Amino acid sequence: MAWPCVKGTIILKAKNPSEEDCALAYAAEILRNGGLVAFPTETVYGLGANALNLQAVKEIYRVKKRPPDNPLIVHITGIEQARDLVCSIPREAVLLAEKFWPGPLTLVLAKKKHVPDIITAGLSSVAVRVPAHPLALKLMAKAGIPLAAPSANLSGHPSPTTAGHVLDDMAGSIDAVLDGGSCSIGVESTVLSFLSDPPALLRPGGITLEMLQDVLQSKVMDFARRQQSKDFKGTPSSPGMKYRHYAPQTPLYLVEGEGADQRRKLADLNKKLAQEGYKVGLILFEESRDFYAAPVIKVLSSKKDPCLAAERLFAVLRSKDFLDVDVIIAEGLEEKEIGHAVMNRLRKAATKIIVP
Repeated sequence: MAWPCVKGTIILKAKNPSEEDCALAYAAEILRNGGLVAFPTETVYGLGANALNLQAVKEIYRVKKRPPDNPLIVHITGIEQARDLVCSIPREAVLLAEKFWPGPLTLVLAKKKHVPDIITAGLSSVAVRVPAHPLALKLMAKAGIPLAAPSANLSGHPSPTTAGHVLDDMAGSIDAVLDGGSCSIGVESTVLSFLSDPPALLRPGGITLEMLQDVLQSKVMDFARRQQSKDFKGTPSSPGMKYRHYAPQTPLYLVEGEGADQRRKLADLNKKLAQEGYKVGLILFEESRDFYAAPVIKVLSSKKDPCLAAERLFAVLRSKDFLDVDVIIAEGLEEKEIGHAVMNRLRKAATKIIVP
């Protein structure tokens, strides 16, 4: 079958089950031969390579321009495949896997020696997860290999939640993209490390801190709350800890807080920048839409619907409208449940943070 392509990157988009099977077989063959294929997950699109092929994994780092001390997550089909990669799985980790896999939860565990050090940035641990997207699971089953797969974007850019976003960054650099439509969750997976006791939340995501603690019936340390990239020293155990991520091409100011104080700070900053001649773009929530005026305004969601805010966040940060402004001001959100993940991503994307 002849597939369309952009700058040499093949777009595998199926219209029926027969075409889907052909697309999956084509993508699986590329991966087995050491190539790179972007594929959809329920969180964001991942840039997949054979996790046990050293040269293929090196290509991920090269095309993404990813720092070598930023480890990768290995995507697998289930807990049995995890046992092939890790030394042991604690009882608490098994409980979480049984509850949330397939799903947006990554577990950091002690690795076996055959797992390439390049995946783990030289650490003795490896991050593993089972994605919930049917195309991702079918692709891994067809390929028969675990897939190292960071987000399919240039390092530092907002993560891709559509095949179009992937092509914006990766066209001409990777072999193919498997088009599965828009991602449903929109922010990367929750990362939980079992290298400490109690376990530590390294990156918030679709599985919230509250959900983890409810299953474990015990405390989880929150290493992600308010931790900024510039504060991190050494080699991180998880992606998203050390480096600035998710940043649009335009400088972004994040105004944290709640209520009248937050609105006053945002209004003052908006007015000041406009008076200085800057063209301002705003990222707001529905409840605040009528309080401000600016040349470009994007509404994420109601503050009562942080799941929708998470789903839309990266698409808004990638908005072409924001390429025509001088600065973006983003309104912060209450940091609970998945709002924790939204604020984590906005802080990582921000050039400057205005705190209460």
